Amino acid sequence: MSPKILSYSNPFPLDSGDILPSIDIAYHTFGSLNADKSNVVWICHAFSANSDPSDWWPGMVGDGKYFDPGKYFIVCANMLGSCYGSTGPLSINPATNAPYYGDFPVITVRDMVRSLILLRRHLGIEKIWFSLGFSMGGQQLLEWVIQEPDIFENVLFGATNIQHSPWGIAFNESQRMAIEADSTFGERHEKAGAMGMRAARSIGLISYRNYQAYCKTQEDTDNSKLKDFKACGYQRYQGDKLVRRFNAYSYYRLSQAMDNHNIMRDRTDDPAAILSQVKARTLVLGINSDYLFPVPEQQLLAQHIPGSRFVTIDSDYGHDGFLIEFEKISLLLNDFLGL
Repeated sequence: MSPKILSYSNPFPLDSGDILPSIDIAYHTFGSLNADKSNVVWICHAFSANSDPSDWWPGMVGDGKYFDPGKYFIVCANMLGSCYGSTGPLSINPATNAPYYGDFPVITVRDMVRSLILLRRHLGIEKIWFSLGFSMGGQQLLEWVIQEPDIFENVLFGATNIQHSPWGIAFNESQRMAIEADSTFGERHEKAGAMGMRAARSIGLISYRNYQAYCKTQEDTDNSKLKDFKACGYQRYQGDKLVRRFNAYSYYRLSQAMDNHNIMRDRTDDPAAILSQVKARTLVLGINSDYLFPVPEQQLLAQHIPGSRFVTIDSDYGHDGFLIEFEKISLLLNDFLGL
C-alpha cells in the first residue's frame, strides 16, 4: 500500500537555520477513527524504516495482531530526511529543480517532530490514546511529548534515550566514514555512495545485535573452514538488502539527526525539569542485551518522568529485540494499558 502524502506549501524552518521552502510528509493510516476519536494509536518508526509498520513490524501491526485496524486508528509518518516519501535528499529542490542529494541540510529530531505536528493537525487529531516509539522512534516521541504534553494519554518509550551517547555517535560516525570512503559519494545521482552504505550497514548491524545473537544465529558447524564463514555472508547479505531499498544521502543525514538528539539543547541542563512536563501515563522499556541503547539510558529516562513505569525484557537479540520480541512486548502492553 502506497503512503498518503501531506504537502505543506509554506516555508519550513529547521533548527540548523536553513529553511525548506516546502515539505511533503508521507504517512499511512489503518482502521477508522471511532465516534469520539479515542482510539488513535500513533507509531513513530526507527532509523531506516518507513511509514508502514505492518511492513517492518508484522508481529504487532495488522489484522488480528496487537494493533488491529479493526480496533484502532493507527497512524505512522515517514520521518523527515528519509527516502520513503517525506522530503529528503532525493526530493526536488525548488531552487534548482533537481534533487537535493548532498545539498539537503542537516536536520534534527525536533525538525521531524514539527512535521508530525503538522500531520496531526491535518488529520484533526486532538488526543492520542497511545503512542509508542523505539530507538530513533522513541527519540521522536520523547521530543513530541515535551512539545505537546496535553496531546498524549499513554506512551511507551522503548530502547531510547534523552541524549544520544558518545558510544552511539561513534558507531554512527564510523558508518558515515564508510559512506565517505565510497568515491561515488557526493555525485548527483540516486545510487551515489551505495557501496559505502553497504559497509555502513554492516557496521551498524553489529551495534543492533550482540555477541549472543551472532553465536545463536551465525555459528558455523564446519570446523574445516578457512574463509566464507556464515557471519561473513550474513553481513554482506544485510548490506546488499539495504542497498536495494535505501539511499546513502538519507542514511547520512538521518544518522546525524540521531547524533544531535538532546532534549537539553537550547532548554536547560536539567533533564528532570524538562521531563517533569510529561503528563501522559508512561511506560519505559529497556532490553537487557541492548549494547547500543543500554538499559541505564532508559532507567535515567524513567527516573525523571513523573509516575512512569520501568520494565525490561530479556532477549538474545540486542537492540533489534524490539522488532522480534513481540510476544513479550504484547504482554507488557496488556498490563500497562489494562487490556
